[in-house]
Amino acid sequence: MPKIAFLGAGNMASAMVDGLLAKDPASRGSIACLGGPRGSGARLAARASINEARSADELCAGADVLVVAFKPQHLASADPRLAALTRGLLVVSVLAGKPLGVLSRTFPQARNLVRCMPNTPSRIGAGITAWCALQPLSEADNRLLAALLAPLGKALQVPESQMDAVTGLSGSGPAYVFEFAAALRDAGVAAGLDPASAKELAVETLLGSARLLASRGEAPEALRDEVTSPNGTTLAGLRRLSAGGFRQALREAVLAAQARAAEIAREEPPRS
Repeated sequence: MPKIAFLGAGNMASAMVDGLLAKDPASRGSIACLGGPRGSGARLAARASINEARSADELCAGADVLVVAFKPQHLASADPRLAALTRGLLVVSVLAGKPLGVLSRTFPQARNLVRCMPNTPSRIGAGITAWCALQPLSEADNRLLAALLAPLGKALQVPESQMDAVTGLSGSGPAYVFEFAAALRDAGVAAGLDPASAKELAVETLLGSARLLASRGEAPEALRDEVTSPNGTTLAGLRRLSAGGFRQALREAVLAAQARAAEIAREEPPRS
């Protein structure tokens, strides 16, 4: 197995390490991490029985791929030696809002750069990760990337020009779903249910509906219409949602998140 180095040891790095080890437990010796000053690297290394590097030099030595998984705001202050240390490596970034052009200034000698946008369900292997590459991936690097992203859920290649839209939809989307779940729970309480029952009903309704939608492969509107009877209860509820501008509000939420993602990318401070 190629040597995989993780620069950062938080939730996303942990999810990727766990998935790699689930697929091939014998790969522990090929995985290394370097965390921040609070001991995250030591904790991940101890829990997963992987190697903990003591420096960026040690982390990158002999590595084939570097996964950049620290906090996005730390990119501008990253160790300047990474430019030379990552020469010839495949660099995979999971830093939100950091375009390939910005990444290429930190890792100018990498053999290729990949920008990924996972979402929070990736923590349990149920997410979707959109990705794009600076140059077309070689067959070997394509397999390596697939192995890295598989533990997080599904993966989808998109043009970088669409990454801000991805951020607005699937990156921020879980928050919209959680907010909808909270609203559905509160509506159940208003209708007379106790809070615990309302929460369970809301969560299971969302979970089951998502599974049905995924398994049937039909348009959401088709499944909506199956639930909706003429002059029935569902139609009464849908009419109220429409009157309240439900779809328009969600559209505006996605576009607002997309616009903010573009702003964040432009806020990248100059390197000293």
